[in-house]
Amino acid sequence: MHKQIIDLDSWDRGQLFSFYIHEMPIVMSLTVDVDAAPLVSFAKRHGLRFYPAMIWAVSKVVNAHDEFKYGWDPQGRLIRWDCVFPSYADFHKEDQRFTKLVTPYTEDLFAFHARFLADKERFAQDRGILPGQPPNFFDVSCLPWVRYRHFDVHVFDQGRFLAPVITWGRFEPEGSKLVLPLTMNIHHAVADGFHLSRFFNEVQQLIYTMA
Repeated sequence: MHKQIIDLDSWDRGQLFSFYIHEMPIVMSLTVDVDAAPLVSFAKRHGLRFYPAMIWAVSKVVNAHDEFKYGWDPQGRLIRWDCVFPSYADFHKEDQRFTKLVTPYTEDLFAFHARFLADKERFAQDRGILPGQPPNFFDVSCLPWVRYRHFDVHVFDQGRFLAPVITWGRFEPEGSKLVLPLTMNIHHAVADGFHLSRFFNEVQQLIYTMA
């Protein structure tokens, strides 16, 4: 878990960061429809589950950009992780509860998928938040029961949670597409509308490469 301590005085975003942390704490939330059809087809061809494949796709884009990898160390200093891992909900149909798991990200989709399945099996009897999870995480969840138009998550932590919160809903067919609503919440201190928009564009581009 390598990280870098950020010096606000020398950081080119230092002034903006301080303003949006101390003067006007803002979390931006945006939902964009993406075409999941190529990823669904890829998963079926290779015997993969869609949920971990989609987690891998958003993790790949998140880890490609510094703005999504900021956090705080135990001393309260701003840091940027070299790599962040998805913290996702594993839903259990039998009791309608979930387990919050963190699977280390790797650029190899098949390796990540294998790790996901191993973690899912290992903690199948656990529920809730597991102890000892790594601090370099971002949040992922899915609402596969509905295709929504907008989804917003409020993190009540005095406006200091910097990691992305990513959610998607049920995909539905529209012509040749499988349209899936994808949402990101991100603190304005670390990202602007440009960075938020780029995330969705790059997730879509990545999915299209899997056709």
